Order: sequence, then structure tokens, then C-alpha cells
Amino acid sequence: MESNPKLQPGYATNKEAVQKRLRRIEGQVCGIQRMVDEDRYCINILEQIAAATKALQSVAIELLDDHLAHCVVEAVQAGGKEADLKIGEASAAIARLVRS
Repeated sequence: MESNPKLQPGYATNKEAVQKRLRRIEGQVCGIQRMVDEDRYCINILEQIAAATKALQSVAIELLDDHLAHCVVEAVQAGGKEADLKIGEASAAIARLVRS
């Protein structure tokens, strides 16, 4: 469900910080791949996977917060069908995060 492409995303003001965090997570995942290549101890690999997962969840929560504070608030203020759509999207995103 993608909305109006003319609108800036909620994370627009901190896009560089989000990208920096995602690059750091990318580095963590590459490190995990190296650990497997090097036949490292299973528990150490699992610890790194848990850390990368927690980092991704942290970024997801930040993006969700930005979405709620920006996109959903604007849609609710405008009212109508768009408000219902944005609330539904946010609810579905929260459900996906809870299940992950």
C-alpha cells in the first residue's frame, strides 16, 4: 500500500541517520557471514544474529514512530478515507512487528 508519492516520508528529516544505522547493520550481517565462513562457534554466531535482529527492530520502531507522528497525523487531520487507510497501514505494520 503506497500512498501519495508527492508527500515526504516521515523519516525525511533523519534519513541520513537511518541510512547510517542500516549500513551498520549491513556490516553486522557481513560479519555474520564471515563467522560462518570461518566455522566460528554456533553460540557466537547466534549472539551476533540476535544483535543484528535487535538493531533492525530498533530501526523499524523508529520508522514506525516517524510514520505515526508524520504521515498518520497528517492524514487524520485531513480526515476521510485517507485517514482510515493510514490507520489501517499503521495497524498492519505494528502487527507484523509484533509477530516478528
